[in-house]
Amino acid sequence: MAGKKWLFLLTCLLTLGVFLAACSGGEETSSDDGADTEAPAESEDTGEAEETDSAEGEEALAADQTFDINIKSEPPSLNPGTATDTTSAAVLDQVFEGLMRINQDGEPEEAMAESYEVSEDLMTYTFHIREDAVWSNGDPVTAENFEYAWKWVLNPDNADTDYAYQLYVIKGAQAAKEEGGSLDEVGVTAVDEKTLEVTLAQPTPYFLDLTAFYTYYPVNQNVVEGTDDWALDAGENYVTNGPFLLDSWAHQDQVVLKKNPDYWDAETVTLETINMYMIDDENTALEMYNGGELDWAGSPTDSLPLASIPALKEDGSLNIAPLAGLYYYAFNTEKEPFNNVNIRKAFALAINRAGIVENITQSEQQPAMALVPSSIWEESNEGYFADNDIETAKEYLETGLEEMGLEELPAVELSYNTSEAHAAIAQAIQDMWRENLGVEVTLRNEEWNVYLDSMGSGDFHVGRMGWLGDFNDAINFLEIFRAKGGNNYTNWEDAEYQDLLEQSRTATDEAERKVILRQAEAIFMEDMPIAPIYFYTSAWLNKDYVKGVEVSGLGGVQFKWGYLTEE
Repeated sequence: MAGKKWLFLLTCLLTLGVFLAACSGGEETSSDDGADTEAPAESEDTGEAEETDSAEGEEALAADQTFDINIKSEPPSLNPGTATDTTSAAVLDQVFEGLMRINQDGEPEEAMAESYEVSEDLMTYTFHIREDAVWSNGDPVTAENFEYAWKWVLNPDNADTDYAYQLYVIKGAQAAKEEGGSLDEVGVTAVDEKTLEVTLAQPTPYFLDLTAFYTYYPVNQNVVEGTDDWALDAGENYVTNGPFLLDSWAHQDQVVLKKNPDYWDAETVTLETINMYMIDDENTALEMYNGGELDWAGSPTDSLPLASIPALKEDGSLNIAPLAGLYYYAFNTEKEPFNNVNIRKAFALAINRAGIVENITQSEQQPAMALVPSSIWEESNEGYFADNDIETAKEYLETGLEEMGLEELPAVELSYNTSEAHAAIAQAIQDMWRENLGVEVTLRNEEWNVYLDSMGSGDFHVGRMGWLGDFNDAINFLEIFRAKGGNNYTNWEDAEYQDLLEQSRTATDEAERKVILRQAEAIFMEDMPIAPIYFYTSAWLNKDYVKGVEVSGLGGVQFKWGYLTEE
């Protein structure tokens, strides 16, 4: 794109107050050295805040431990078995707990499991559930709760379980979900009330990380079985086992969490109330933060107005950290013209990613020319093609048109979910494709839940998507596209790609495994079912009195260890 058109676009964006709807990353959330200290407990005798030493002297807990944050939109699902998005995860990770929990250092630590053993062949894990682990209705948390929840996700009769594949590392799991296998043959067994035995299909070095992920959370079978609507509202049926309780859920407005007094580690939890607002407009959210109505703004649950970022960088209040995540455009490979690989390549190469991250997002994102983020694979810094390669894009376009018997491209539609940042990027790419490829591009904007339905039903040509790693391994990005459906909105599928992913699961040597996975990525990028745009960073603001709230390098956030000090 010509320089003057970029300048014109940037001027328009800044005038309109454009925003970035990105996910978040992993730096300390406080500007002082007290951020890593464990939250001090409130005095049991007086109820007054005790004081604790910090690197900068003494600090005292605020009397009011109410934390206010914006999650931008309605959580699509608060059932851990059907959730697939970061908004839902921001709630689920506070109210539920798995066998393990990701700690403040980004490592899995014992949670519902008090201890565990691993067999010599690394194939069998035996978890011992805490005796003092109870559900919010007083029922004990049992091994049967885990077996029931996991097998419910794997039951082919249960729809909308797009994350079932996260369980496929377990013996018999994939066969039960996809191949008519028996759930009785799945390697998950409640040996007794407090002992869970898990047999894997092959050694999986990241399995403990998986057990901290929400698809692996237990549910209380006594409550949810036969109650299909148990997760649609706060109430007596929404029974959880995490550090916080779902106190209320005003749909499209606000979620309120309260400290769970019966949580096994309740003495570690200092925050009493978490107000999660659903404010779709980033300008409004930032105004609320500046006015003291929010304690946090931006990633991981919201985004900051792009027009505000230069000034926030200038005054030193902006936190930016790298994130294992990819912002991309999915091509619907079952619709013309994107059923042609050369057309897909033409559209992917005719994007100026450097211009987008420098002039629009402005939060140190990295142009992406690969699927797996560079924070996982260093090779992704270079990627598989050159950015903004207009001449090669035109060559692919000419070849694709010849193959399809077309003189010119038909009009295409570019879809995105509601966000002024997504709109700004879409408008820029619309301009690039019109100028570089001569194609007429119309834009289509939908609210998040509606948008997911449109993408899932294939009602799109090109659609904006993003993916944050659920665990820090390349397979998590590659396996999205293993088969049609689920989180693979492209509906692209390749037998050799699938075979390589299966080979990687049995590779015991890490170097050999990486070679296999790199071969799979090369096949994917050669077929180009997506146009990678950039690798995410997180960008956020927090009040100085917010301590102990950690954002992981995968975009998750934990409030278990958070607390507020006096201003």
